[in-house]
Amino acid sequence: MRISFHAAILLPAMARIASAAPPAFSVASIHPSAASVQFEHDGKTETTPGTVTMRDVLVSTCIKWAYGVQDSQISGPEWIGTERYDILAKADGPATDEQMKLMMQALLKERFGLSFHRQAKDLSSYVLTVAKGGHKLKEAAADEKMSRTNTAISTVAKAISMREFADFLAGPLKMPVVDATGLTGRYDFVLDFTRYIPGGEQAMKVSYDDTNGIVIAALLGELGLKVESKKESVEVLVIDNVHRPSDN
Repeated sequence: MRISFHAAILLPAMARIASAAPPAFSVASIHPSAASVQFEHDGKTETTPGTVTMRDVLVSTCIKWAYGVQDSQISGPEWIGTERYDILAKADGPATDEQMKLMMQALLKERFGLSFHRQAKDLSSYVLTVAKGGHKLKEAAADEKMSRTNTAISTVAKAISMREFADFLAGPLKMPVVDATGLTGRYDFVLDFTRYIPGGEQAMKVSYDDTNGIVIAALLGELGLKVESKKESVEVLVIDNVHRPSDN
């Protein structure tokens, strides 16, 4: 069989690219959580170019961050949603969040033995849209860094996209949330639940059965965003293998 001059050059190069290892952190430490992060189910994840610092996170939190999925899109053992860790991971040099998400995928595979397959499932979901009267969001400054913090009575968001906000809402609503707002910018806002809780702020210590109703009412009243229930086909990561992290 004849191979052209160009193919003779290109084939070895393509083989090297195909066999190249995925990007990985140069160093990563994983320890049981030293302290809880108040009001945050998913702990706290902070990034600087080339470094990811996670405090009090679940394994499911790491999977969500690395693969861009929501809680309901992960099907696996119960402990990945109960056992908490502190993780510090550094790249060799500056890296973007998207590059570090690929590195986190490699870390999950190496240190937690994570493997999974993808499967489509029809799930009851929420669809997030802009209400008839329009939204009440404020455009963020171009150079503002994305952040989100919970308090006892509110969620404070800075430079957050609607996709990121939908991913966050999927946690307290305990269902997939699909962003159908059509909003492509980044926004600053405070989602204050006080007016929508029976008894107001003093009743925050009470556990309500209608948490979803409170969140949905606050979204409409405070932000001009509407949430509707709908059946959606959702891609789920079905975990085939995962174990507690190997030693540092």
